[in-house]
Amino acid sequence: MSNMNFEDYIKDIGDNIDYKANSFIDIGNGLLLTNKEINVLNNYDVIYENCNNLKELIYIIGDKLDEYDYPDDLVEIADTISERDYYINTEK
Repeated sequence: MSNMNFEDYIKDIGDNIDYKANSFIDIGNGLLLTNKEINVLNNYDVIYENCNNLKELIYIIGDKLDEYDYPDDLVEIADTISERDYYINTEK
């Protein structure tokens, strides 16, 4: 930020956000995943298309976490999907 004023700095940050990576896609069966989640799941051969709910997907991801020795990106996605499941499916 050395030669940049604060407003330009904030604009630069906004211009560099990858909004598409965080956009939700309906993959069927009422499941919504972001592009980022789909890319990570595909990298680890997680077959998410046949899942009927987030809990089922979380279970499948758990098997892949064991198989691939808990890679950071897959752990992050597992945590995010688990939180989403909690907030969507827990009575408050």
